[in-house]
Amino acid sequence: MIQRDVLVVGAGPAGLAASIEAGKAGAAVLLVDLNMQPGGQLFKQIHKFFGSSAHRSGTRGYDIGEQLLREALEAAVEIWMQSTVIGIFPGNKIGIERGMDGKEKELVTVLARKIVIATGASENAIRFKGWTIPGVMGAGAAQTMINVNHVRPGKRVVMLGSGNVGLIVSYQLLQAGCDVAALVEAAPGIGGYAVHAAKIRRAGVPIYTGYTIVEAKKGKDGCVCGCIIAKADDKYDPIPGTEEAIECDAITLAAGLKPVMDLPKLAGCTLTYSSAFGGYIPIHNDRMETSQKGIFTAGDAAGVEEANTALEEGKLAGISAAEELNLISKKKADILRKEIWERLVSLRSGPFGERRLKEKESVLKEYAKRAGIPAAEDQEVEKCH
Repeated sequence: MIQRDVLVVGAGPAGLAASIEAGKAGAAVLLVDLNMQPGGQLFKQIHKFFGSSAHRSGTRGYDIGEQLLREALEAAVEIWMQSTVIGIFPGNKIGIERGMDGKEKELVTVLARKIVIATGASENAIRFKGWTIPGVMGAGAAQTMINVNHVRPGKRVVMLGSGNVGLIVSYQLLQAGCDVAALVEAAPGIGGYAVHAAKIRRAGVPIYTGYTIVEAKKGKDGCVCGCIIAKADDKYDPIPGTEEAIECDAITLAAGLKPVMDLPKLAGCTLTYSSAFGGYIPIHNDRMETSQKGIFTAGDAAGVEEANTALEEGKLAGISAAEELNLISKKKADILRKEIWERLVSLRSGPFGERRLKEKESVLKEYAKRAGIPAAEDQEVEKCH
């Protein structure tokens, strides 16, 4: 068994940010991830970030990922890739199946004084006739293929879903040399930013709002050779007699994400349901600490949003873990957290973030209520936003 001050699970933007903050404070940090390389979604994001300079406006995701990796190494963060957490046991003992290049995987037990769960989110599936045929995949899978592995998922692609992921990945498919045959959206209007929709419309991609996919067609090779779409009613069900056929060899699904809750459940964290954040999430306080003392959460595991929010929540978790280890004074930690919360409120403001801001306040209130914090202190929790 080995010992570390902080174990961070998940090497995406939230996990990297938490590791860096705890490492800079002097904690012995171990960062583990099941993937081949750290960075999470950042290395898929070849587009420039939006927002203010504080949120790296104009910087591409993979550049942010490279910068974070440099900062993690400078903070002496120990990184284990191809390593999977298989259990969390009483006393903050964590079982890890560790992968090492050229060697068989080994089981390692880590005793961690603090744990940060930043395991991200998984893609939602949409079920229709033929949805399991090879060539039907999540938009994130297609993005990994083109931006990380440099392989096109198909020559002619249909995208289902017009949120920012669907719009951005559609444009990136075009950049990779794919023909995007259509973008299909069951809702009556575009779900993402108009600027992203305008880019693919200028490129000639037809957008079918108020339509849904009815069936994926199978070719002689057993893979996708086309799809049938139809107009959708107010319950998003297809309207008979409105079907249209589209030739394609790949169908990508941008149907949203849901937080990965395996480890919070294993750790005994109290969960709450939030449709705004994609499903069940651990209730947590303004320090990102869950109902389990010494276990923190951050990023999409704390509610699906975007990379900048994940980075800020990761910083909160790392700073709070370092404070509990007496590596940062409460005064300094409070100042840093106040600055971060101000940026988070800014990120969650506006027509797309306002619902999440209200929902996050609700999560913090629920934590305070379950923790038995008096009403006066409960109001102090609200002020941290």
